[in-house]
Amino acid sequence: MERRQQSPPSPPPTPPSRIILGKYELTKFLGRGNFAKVYQARSLIDGSTVAVKVIDKSKTVDASMEPRIVREIDAMRRLQNHQNILKIHEVLATKTKIYLIVDFAGGGELFYKLSRRGRFPESLARRYFQQLVSALCFCHKNG
Repeated sequence: MERRQQSPPSPPPTPPSRIILGKYELTKFLGRGNFAKVYQARSLIDGSTVAVKVIDKSKTVDASMEPRIVREIDAMRRLQNHQNILKIHEVLATKTKIYLIVDFAGGGELFYKLSRRGRFPESLARRYFQQLVSALCFCHKNG
């Protein structure tokens, strides 16, 4: 009697992808704030990697939240011409969500790097400090 060799089990099905309005595919959860979650995503148009801040409208019921969101979007649009400030690509909305599409900062949060590493060498700390001061000056000059 001949034995049939079984093929290895197939991998579990991948969960359905999260496509935003046919333009972006959410690929990785990055973090959350009080009323938003941030994801790494891929543009379905050009394949670029972006970050998507997903704001749940149901969590912004407080009347003071809407003006804050509008101010954040306006500020990001005004501050797009600095190399150390993330650029906003577009704002999308549905009945339940607002999506801010911004540059993806692959290096992660500076605070997280510092807490993991303990302390930076002076040359690296100086470089980060110069970038922060440059961006802060740009923000002050541009409202």
